[in-house]
This record gives sequence, structure tokens and C-alpha cells, in this order.
Amino acid sequence: MPGTEPHNKTERKAGIKRCFSAIHLNNLQVHTNQGKAFLALAALSLLWGTTWIASKEGVRHMPALELVAVRQLIAGTCYLLFFIIKGAALPRWKEMGPLLILAFLNFICSNGLSTWGVKYISAGLGSIIGAIFPLWLVVIGLFSSKQKTPRKAIRGFLLGFVGVCIIFYDHLIDFLNPDFRFGILISLIATWTWALGSLYTKKQVAQFNPYFGIGFQMFISGAVLLGFTASSDSFLPIQNIPFQSWMAILYLVLLGSIAAFACFLYAIQHLSTEQVSIYAYINPVVAVLVGSLFFQEQLSPVLLTGGAVTLYGVYIVNKAYRKK
Repeated sequence: MPGTEPHNKTERKAGIKRCFSAIHLNNLQVHTNQGKAFLALAALSLLWGTTWIASKEGVRHMPALELVAVRQLIAGTCYLLFFIIKGAALPRWKEMGPLLILAFLNFICSNGLSTWGVKYISAGLGSIIGAIFPLWLVVIGLFSSKQKTPRKAIRGFLLGFVGVCIIFYDHLIDFLNPDFRFGILISLIATWTWALGSLYTKKQVAQFNPYFGIGFQMFISGAVLLGFTASSDSFLPIQNIPFQSWMAILYLVLLGSIAAFACFLYAIQHLSTEQVSIYAYINPVVAVLVGSLFFQEQLSPVLLTGGAVTLYGVYIVNKAYRKK
């Protein structure tokens, strides 16, 4: 009919305009989300880096494992309440076995021993040791994996080992101190159990909600550790825990567990895994710098060089496995 074509052209032009407007708004939303995600990543790197300092301050005034128990019990309760209110399904009985194993590896051993370790070594040194757990994945893979370990991962492991040797060269005289040796030992054991926990999580993660599972792991490990420490002569009743330790626990729960994990979830949803993994290399830097400011921890050229070499080795290992 006459007049129909111009009308159709007008509709097409309007449709194209709406389409471009929608694309423009969508791009703006993506850029906005990415900007917020980078802010979340920066906050995550800072918060998880400073948890080493908060742990160091907390264990100066109370038994380390008791501090870990109280922190995990409170944080685990917060996680469980959140997911229960959200209507998340409770884990089934067959899922409780893996959760118990992960609670033991990740929280009782890894978090418990690394926190106990900074009672005897600096927070900066503890954070660097904590960052080397990917190196143990190479060692475990050499003996247990049927697939060939990437050569780049082996080179990264050797480089990371050289970096650790450089760091320890700066602390040779400290090894004469039994407390220092004990702190190094349990910190290294913590990295081994974290590596084992990471491998086990990878196998089990599809069977249950991993975030809800973290709440169960925290709660279970907190209850176990609290029961264990309650039988110790050094146990502090709740009313006797000093103010400094309560402030450290509050920081670790609210910022180290809840806020930091929320930042991690937001970042991982809007950025690539490679981008988010940067926090693992920033955390030790933050811990070393803040530790030198608040606790006058040694900030020597040898420690900085060894730390840089170690983290670069860890980076090469992570990169090798990501490509694989």
C-alpha cells in the first residue's frame, strides 16, 4: 500500500537506534562491572595480605590455635546463617566425608598451623612461605600424576626453591633458635596440607556447593580446635581473652573472611581467573611491608630478592598449569 514503505523505514531506523542504544548501555554496564571488579581485587589483595599482620598481633596475646578456633567458629557460623537464609540445600550425608577431610586439611592444618607459625616467625616470612604451595603441586604431580609434568612447571619449581634458599640464607643464624625452627616447620607443613586440600577440592567440588561447604569446614574445624585447646593448660576462658586479640579476631572474621571473600566472588565473576590470581603475588608484598611498619620486621635486600625470585617461580608454575 502507498505510504507503507516510509513507515517501515522509520520503524527499521528506530529499531536499529534502540539496538545500538542497548549495546552502548550493555558496554557501559560491562565496563562499570569490570571497574568495580578491579576495585574488589585491589581490596582482596590488601585484606588477605594484612590478615597475616592481624594473626601476628592476635597470637601475641593468646594461644594461636585458640585464636584460630574462635575465628573459624564465628566466621563459619556467619557463612552458614547466610546460606541457610538464602535457602541453600544442606549437604547430604555422603558429602559430609569430603567436608570433614577438607576441614582437616584446609582449616585445622593449613590455617591453624600457618597462624601458629607466625607466633615464632615474622608475618612477612610466613606469608612468603604460604605463597609457595603451588610448588608442592609440582612435587606431588611428579610422583602421583599419570600425565607428564610441564617442563615450565619444573623450571618454576627450581626457581622458587632457589628463592626460598635466598630467603633462608638471611635467617641462617635464626635456625639456632628452636622456636624459629618450629615456626618454619609448621608453616611448611601448612603449605603441604593446603596443596593436598587444593587437589582434593578439585576432585570433590562438583558434588556440593563449595561456598556453603566452606562455612561447614570453618564451623567444624573451629569446634574441633576449640575442644582441643580447651583441654590445654594455656587455654583462656572467653572472658579472659584480651582486647587486642578480640580486635584481631574481629578483623580476621569481618574483613579477612567475610569482606575479602565477597570481594573474591565479585572479582572472579567479572574478571578472568588469570587476572584474579594476581592477589596471590600481592599478598606477601603487603604482609612484608605492613609487617615492617607495625612490628619492625626485618626488611633486608636479601629477603626482598628472595621473595621476588620465589614469587616469580610460583608465577611460572601457575602459568604452566593454566596453559596445560
